[in-house]
Amino acid sequence: MNTHDALTTRRTAHIWTDTPVPTQVIERSLHAAHMAPCHRLTWPWRFTLPGPDAREALFTLGVTLKAARLNVPVDDTFRAKFVEKLRNPALVVVSQQLVDDPMRFEEDYAACACAIQNLCLSVHADGFHSKWSTGGLTRHEDTYETLHIDPSVERIIGFVWIGVPSKQPNPPNRPEIAAYIRHVP
Repeated sequence: MNTHDALTTRRTAHIWTDTPVPTQVIERSLHAAHMAPCHRLTWPWRFTLPGPDAREALFTLGVTLKAARLNVPVDDTFRAKFVEKLRNPALVVVSQQLVDDPMRFEEDYAACACAIQNLCLSVHADGFHSKWSTGGLTRHEDTYETLHIDPSVERIIGFVWIGVPSKQPNPPNRPEIAAYIRHVP
């Protein structure tokens, strides 16, 4: 797949099959992420690959948070609704090293966002889909504890879910690019 095709055909998936993602796809995507442009060569990104115990803890926390937000009880039926969203795909947790300098923090965040885009394009080139998630689960203190990430040292900036979607995502209705281009004489 050429770069232009990858950029224009990549889609975010939300519901997943239980098809496993080969380890080499994850490894290749992490290498692609690490090749992202990086201001001042700070390499601010960190990647965490949760194992089965951590994944189960994150799934349970995610279901609990969603039930609390919806003000509904957590029962087997409610939990079953989230299996295809949270349990089945592969997961890469991306965090950013914290720094005191506000300008560098902003530049480092931009570099981390580029790393995530590279990761998503890499898995797409290998025939899989992804979703960059920044919901409440990514910010919860129990998530940091489960993943052994010290929140005084790193900030989780996203969960990247990777897998085979249960249905092909449709492209969004994008507005014409001309409305977003400014020509200055």
